[in-house]
Order: sequence, then structure tokens, then C-alpha cells
Amino acid sequence: MLSPYVHINPWDVMLVIVVSVQATILACLQQPRWKAFIISLPVPFTLMALAAGRPLDATNVMGLFFLLLFTHAVRLLYQKLRIPIIPAIILSALGYCMLGFVAAQLLPKTDAAFWVTWVFVFLLGAYLSIKLPDRTEPEYRTQLPVWIKLPIIAGVVLILILVRNILQGFATVFPMVGVIAVYESRYCLWTIGRQIPVVMVSMSTMMAVAYLVQQQWSFPMALLAGWCAFLLVFGLITIRMWAKAPNPA
Repeated sequence: MLSPYVHINPWDVMLVIVVSVQATILACLQQPRWKAFIISLPVPFTLMALAAGRPLDATNVMGLFFLLLFTHAVRLLYQKLRIPIIPAIILSALGYCMLGFVAAQLLPKTDAAFWVTWVFVFLLGAYLSIKLPDRTEPEYRTQLPVWIKLPIIAGVVLILILVRNILQGFATVFPMVGVIAVYESRYCLWTIGRQIPVVMVSMSTMMAVAYLVQQQWSFPMALLAGWCAFLLVFGLITIRMWAKAPNPA
């Protein structure tokens, strides 16, 4: 026990391990489309939700919007304002946390708040996934050793575990893999940002299904039902996007 409010449970341990593996796999990939694919998988969300033991509410869904802001904030700070990538990531992550802290206090934990937030996030994700154009960006893989990457990833996850009660549902959608993804994808940040609306649509669908059954079913089974919805929607969108996009070099 780290404090009266924070307990490390087996889900936390699995979260650190699995997120580290997912981020390491992403770091080994070169093609931007595969980096975007890996970052879309809601494994960190699932494990953090199980570790927190909180039913889903509007904060989980609004976190998807803040994820969009985080990703494009890194891109704009790094590419437009020429801020080095690591400070850009830190500033964007702090911005996510500050927004999450404030919004967690303001968003009601009601059905109405959940569904109003859900409609906003789903429609915005659907609109952006249609309107944002694809861009051909260079392949890139950094040579940063795994023994440096893994402690960074583990540290990010452990910090989230410590503050998850404050961030509430926003902790589940925090870019645990994303902080490494944007570092590894510094030359294809548009592709990563272009993927987030897809995440917004597919993961909001996942959350809606889980939310509808979480009172009747056990929470793990509710998340499993959400995963089925996610895989269907994400698979259909990915097939359409990859069919339209030019083949990677």
C-alpha cells in the first residue's frame, strides 16, 4: 500500500508489464501505419479500468477527446513551434492531466452526462476520420535502447496508478503507450494524429456497449463485450482506410 488511497493490485502489475510490451513492439516497427495500428489497441484502457475497479462514466469517454488534444499538441509543438520532442511530450502530457483533473471534478456521473459526452466524442471522431486526409510520411525507428525505454514506460504507468483516483476515468485513456509512440513517431506525427479519430469512434463504441451492460454483468464481462464491438468497428474502419491509402514504400 502506497497511501490510504492507492493500492497495488495484480491488475496494476499486469498493466505495467503489458503496456511495456506493447510500447516496445511499437518502438520496433518502422511503418507509420503499423505504429498507428498498435497505438489504437485499447489494452492499456482495459487493464487500467480493471485495476481501478470503477464503473465507466463520462470521464472515460471525454478522455478520448483529450487524447486527441494531446496527440495534436505534441505535433504542433514539435513541428510548428520547433520545441524539442521530449519537452513537447511532457508539456502535452501535463496539459492532459490538468484538463483531466478539472474535468473529473465537473463532469456529472450520470447517464445523461455519459450519453451527451458519448455523442459529442463519437460524432467528432467520425467527422475527423472522414475529413482528415492521409499523408505519406517516412518510415522511422529510433535506436533508443530497450533498457532505457522500459523504465520510462513503467514510470509513466506507475505515476498514473498513483494519481488515478484524482483523474478518475481520464486515467484509463491517458496515452500510456502514446508517450512512447509520439517519440518514436516524431517524423510521422500526422499519421498518428490521423489515427486518433478512429480510436475515438471505435473505443467510444466499446465504452457504450460496456456501459450498457456493466450493471447487469460483471465488469470484466462488460469490457469483453465492449472489446467485441471495438474489434468489429475498428476492423471495418481500418480495412477502409488501408484500402484507400497508398501502399507504404
